[in-house]
Amino acid sequence: MTDSREGLLSHPVVRGMLVFSAFRAVYGVGILVVTYALATSSSTPWWTSLIFLGVSMVFSRWLFRLLKRRWPSVFQTKQSVPKHEESHTTP
Repeated sequence: MTDSREGLLSHPVVRGMLVFSAFRAVYGVGILVVTYALATSSSTPWWTSLIFLGVSMVFSRWLFRLLKRRWPSVFQTKQSVPKHEESHTTP
């Protein structure tokens, strides 16, 4: 079980999805708090929270791309297998 889990976690797509999910969870809590504050405030119009949500969608994608460039090792595999060795099933 441990070998299959390590093999799964070494795949860059799976690692990327896990990191993106964690990023969205943390970022999303902050967005919910700010959106709630904007929506329940009597001094801001109702459409302010909609504009904020639209801007936050674009900003989160930009921020995630920036994080991917800053820490590319998080999205790469721990052990790379050369392409010519993948197709061999026998030694």
